[in-house]
Amino acid sequence: MNGRTVLERFPAGGPRGSWPAEEFAHARRLEGLPAEVVMDLATDMFLVIVRGESAGGDAVA
Repeated sequence: MNGRTVLERFPAGGPRGSWPAEEFAHARRLEGLPAEVVMDLATDMFLVIVRGESAGGDAVA
């Protein structure tokens, strides 16, 4: 399956100095998932995604 699996969503307006999406993605990479953070401009949210094959998540963007 081509595409992206969204693992988690985070609001773009987080507290200054806080990077919750990056921290979540880093934790997933430590588990072996090639997680990355992208910005969804339409919803003003950071998405943690895995590209390509389904990673067991429930949403595909």
